[in-house]
Amino acid sequence: MRDGSSAENRVVVEISRRGKLVVGEPFFTPGVPLVLDRKGLGDAGPGDLAVVRKGRGRARLERVLGPARAIESALEGLLVERGVESPTEPYTPPEPTLEGRVDLRDLLAFTIDPETAKDFDDALSVRREPDGLRAWVHIADVSFFVPAGSPLDRGAAERATSVYVPGRVAPMLPHELADDLCSLRPGLDRACVTVELPPRGEPLFYRSTIRSRHRLSYGQVESLLAGREPAEADLDEALRATDELAAELRRRRFARGALRIESPEIAFAFDGRGGVERAWRESEPHAHALVEELMIRANEAVGELLAGRRGPALYRVHERPDPQAIALLLARLADLEVPTPSAPEADHMTPSQAAELAGAASERVAEYVKRAGRGRDAFPQLVLRSLKQARYHPQNLGHSGLASPAYCHFTSPIRRYPDLVCHRALLRELGAADDAPPDSDDLEALAEHTSLQERAAAEIEYRADDLCLAWRLERELFDRGWEEPYDGEIVSLIGSGLFVRFGDVFEGFLPARRLPGDYFELTPLATSLVGRRAGRRFRLGDGIRVRVEEIRRSEGKVELSAAA
Repeated sequence: MRDGSSAENRVVVEISRRGKLVVGEPFFTPGVPLVLDRKGLGDAGPGDLAVVRKGRGRARLERVLGPARAIESALEGLLVERGVESPTEPYTPPEPTLEGRVDLRDLLAFTIDPETAKDFDDALSVRREPDGLRAWVHIADVSFFVPAGSPLDRGAAERATSVYVPGRVAPMLPHELADDLCSLRPGLDRACVTVELPPRGEPLFYRSTIRSRHRLSYGQVESLLAGREPAEADLDEALRATDELAAELRRRRFARGALRIESPEIAFAFDGRGGVERAWRESEPHAHALVEELMIRANEAVGELLAGRRGPALYRVHERPDPQAIALLLARLADLEVPTPSAPEADHMTPSQAAELAGAASERVAEYVKRAGRGRDAFPQLVLRSLKQARYHPQNLGHSGLASPAYCHFTSPIRRYPDLVCHRALLRELGAADDAPPDSDDLEALAEHTSLQERAAAEIEYRADDLCLAWRLERELFDRGWEEPYDGEIVSLIGSGLFVRFGDVFEGFLPARRLPGDYFELTPLATSLVGRRAGRRFRLGDGIRVRVEEIRRSEGKVELSAAA
């Protein structure tokens, strides 16, 4: 996500001494140590993590990030190394106004987000009416604050997405917008674009003003719905109505063939002294579903309107899978003794059938994992790897994974630029905006750029998680002892070894050379490593006991050996 050639000369290093020289050892990737210019070093010394700029002579110190042993320094360094920077465009916000907006401030609205969230770009309202449940999905009206074509808009388009790493965010928009004016904080009037979903009939779309009454976390909602803590009567009724509506939307989505794949995110708690105190899988599926289903429905509603009117926009597309890929998936699952749906031969399978089979396979996998207690991580990943990658596109190509005929990203304009594009497109269709629509060439380029930026951001976020896990594992082993084995699950295989999820959140690589007593080869379907002489088999989804041999903290990598 670098923003120019000058960023290529910036390197994150750990400072050390070599004789009379002060050098910087490249921190994230192996490389030749850089001799540092002593001028400007100040108080920086060995063990510090720093940003340096390479030049013709010695590298010059730009800034010190902190002790290299501190996870906070490493995470900041990762963002710098990848060229991720916060907005610097000058900004003067317009005065919010009620003119041309539907006043919904008396409507009970609430936000549901992770405990650590800093920006709140969506709020919900749900009310029980004589003919059913009516819902309102309120999304921050970022387009009101970010004029199309302005320097702020161009900067947001270039960044394309916020980048989230544990404990910090590099926002797409300036903090005064992301954390304040566009954030639907409780008790404050906020400008929104609302998607109203009546019990029957077509959705309604309009600009609105809301006042959120409650900032809820996923954990709070989980407790409230389970009756573990009390709630005000009106909030309790609204949450239970939301739960009922989300359950019905979810039932419909799976009934039409949407994929059923759940992949909980890993969360972290820091100890304030440079370490990772705890790592765990987020486990509030009920609360997540409340938000997820309403957001999906709002995105579909906006996508359907834009597709019907053929206005220029960016769609979130997920094309149907390749029949050969789905045939291979079914063969792999069958080889792993996971029940599979019946299917035609790959040569006679249409893309439409492939999409239906992918949905059916994901359903079978979810049922099998729950029943057998095996392959919790490995088998859903097999399904995901058989699919095409979702991306942005100026044409509506449908969303196979959600089984949606039209879909766009609309519900997170604070952190995703395509959502802002869709806000403007919707408001133009409603006659509520007068900016000129982008031309097709610009949209084509923007679709490709935002898709690439999204993937780059995801790679940074995965790497950040790996760093945090390496820090946490090192501390855990210090407490429990390096010789103590872990129970794990084989989650992926390559010819040279196997990847194991262990300790619930950690993952490491076990080289085939460390497997005992044989020479192991990958089977043709890549579902097992099998010993050439004795035939011992290590299969995807199987349990395995492992011991940690090495942690490469700055790379976020762990090497394992098999434990008896």
